[in-house]
Amino acid sequence: MGFGPFTSVDDVKARLADVGYLASDAVATTVYLAATLGKPLLVEGPAGVGKTELSRAVAEAGEAELVRLQCYEGVDEARALYEWNHAKQLLRITAGRDESWDEARTDIFSEEFLLPRPLLTAIRNEHPTVLLIDETDKADVEIEGLLLEVLGDFQVTVPELGTIVAKQRPFVVLTSNATRELSEALRRRCLFLHIGFPEAELEERIVRLKVPELDATLTGSVVRVVNALRALPLRKEPSVAETIDWARTLLALGADILDDEVVRDTLGVILKHNDDIAKARTGLDLDQVLAP
Repeated sequence: MGFGPFTSVDDVKARLADVGYLASDAVATTVYLAATLGKPLLVEGPAGVGKTELSRAVAEAGEAELVRLQCYEGVDEARALYEWNHAKQLLRITAGRDESWDEARTDIFSEEFLLPRPLLTAIRNEHPTVLLIDETDKADVEIEGLLLEVLGDFQVTVPELGTIVAKQRPFVVLTSNATRELSEALRRRCLFLHIGFPEAELEERIVRLKVPELDATLTGSVVRVVNALRALPLRKEPSVAETIDWARTLLALGADILDDEVVRDTLGVILKHNDDIAKARTGLDLDQVLAP
């Protein structure tokens, strides 16, 4: 079962652009295939290159609800799938003291007392849905087993209520910063997309889209300097998000050119470690980077 209004790869690019996401051919092609084939999409890449933003853009372009499961160490089935409202159940049992346990059990294990979490919410939605499982690599390995079950058949079994089958498959995006290796079983169920740092031309287009007030020449200089910084042996390379932040910073400061003073004073916007800033100050030849 396919998802959304996408009719072709070009249609994906156009619709994503309409909502402010400039997709490369590789990104648009993989999104189209995932939507058409009904397959989960595993997106890997460094932080800040637009993995999460892609999910939001697909949801907006497809006029779908975005349901997000934020993964972290210790996230469990109750936080990901569902849990029962124990406080409300206890009140119900207390209020019905004269009932038998069988009578009370039938009532308290009903929809009224169920608390759906992101996975169950996405499965039960009857309208178009994008399910974002964000930073999957931060979750414990046990969560991968749960994802295999849910994403394999797009159904959830609640023992007290039965099996809930998706009436409309959500478009599923799993993101990973590759801090740990995901299982081969999970990878097999997904289409794979790696989003790295964009080519300079595409990054300029992104900056112009997000910060249209910035002078075009200065926008080009920003991207060239950021690419030069990425070539240095840094602990954390500047992301696209940080490129945009830097462009907004320069606009706020009223800068009209990039010179040594401006770069030195604003490096903390794009570099987040003191040793990276030190390497940039010694290793970045601004004249050479910005030479015609």
